Amino acid sequence: MAELRLRMNGYIYDTQNGRGGGNRWVYEKLKEDKEWYWKGVFFFKKKDLLSSADDPDDPVEFLICKKGEDSYFHIPRRFLDVNFDLFIHSSISISRKTFCTDDESVSIFKRLDQLVPNESIVAIGGSNDAALSEKAFQSIIESIPSKYEWALYSGARVDAVLKNYFETGKNSEAKLQKYLNKKINLKENSNLSKALRSYELTKTEVILNKLKEMLAAESGYSEKLWQDEILEIILLLYPKYIHAFKETNVPDVYSSKKRRLDILLVDSGGNIDIIEIKKPFDSSVVTGVQYRDNFIPMRELSGTVMQIEKYLFHLKGWGKKGEESLTEKYSEKLPKGFRIQITNPTGIIIMGREKGLSVEQLRDFEVIKRQYKNVVDIITYDDLIRRLEFTVKQLKAS
Repeated sequence: MAELRLRMNGYIYDTQNGRGGGNRWVYEKLKEDKEWYWKGVFFFKKKDLLSSADDPDDPVEFLICKKGEDSYFHIPRRFLDVNFDLFIHSSISISRKTFCTDDESVSIFKRLDQLVPNESIVAIGGSNDAALSEKAFQSIIESIPSKYEWALYSGARVDAVLKNYFETGKNSEAKLQKYLNKKINLKENSNLSKALRSYELTKTEVILNKLKEMLAAESGYSEKLWQDEILEIILLLYPKYIHAFKETNVPDVYSSKKRRLDILLVDSGGNIDIIEIKKPFDSSVVTGVQYRDNFIPMRELSGTVMQIEKYLFHLKGWGKKGEESLTEKYSEKLPKGFRIQITNPTGIIIMGREKGLSVEQLRDFEVIKRQYKNVVDIITYDDLIRRLEFTVKQLKAS
């Protein structure tokens, strides 16, 4: 494509002059006025015409510009009635939607003209470092509301004010939200989601295989190595945590002693939680014998829960002084200005297996987990595997 042309159908009823029914009126307007401002988007002069008025049913065609040696189409500012020259690389797919919204009610470059300084140059695509990428330009196009969308915004804004004074049956805000939801669903931006889905599937499968291998050979791991490996998996599964600090000392609020937390987790907001990771040793989490018709937690589980509850109690008691102490202690490993906050921390316990448990034992174990849910999240290794397998299944199905 060596030339950039614009073809448009002139079957537009001219309310001012009462013309309609064909393209001839466009030629007459250009003959009389020697220029035509089409919908506030394009500004044409008679000399730009390529087509003739011989057949009023043929589209009207204008020559905008020719491709330069640099492979850019240089569109003079007068065509768009803006204060900058526009350069669009020939690799860009150019259509009428490049210049205006779908309903042709908003000029994209007119909007841009309000932000760009006078006598400047705007380039799109190509290898020019100063050029806007095609992806970025497409994002701009999709973000500009149509005339209909502007009307919805305006209606919702006005209704929101009026509802403070009158009982109204209209719900313009719901109408706007429904339109926006539909607009978002219609966007063809699946490339990013597909790429991320592929990454997530690979990541989850690698973690799942790693966990299964570890459980099959747990006796070959020391307690420390086991904790390190499982912690790495947890940080991948819970991306909100950005740091994990080991062996953190917390003062006992009732004595001069210090309690040592195995692992302190810090999320992106600076909030902290604690985690206890135990080797499974093929042990279950509830007893095999009932106590008053109930299966109760194994001693190791109840002891770990009690231990974490004490840690959380002392952390909360440490308060602001603790926040300052922890922030200072880990300042070299945290971003500048980052602050650790003790805001109602919770605990995570990774331990035990569910292999061989009866339906009744699993039911009682669920009761135990829910009992501590507001303080501690108890996760068995079998639960971790189920979560990973379900995620893999969902990712493959989508």
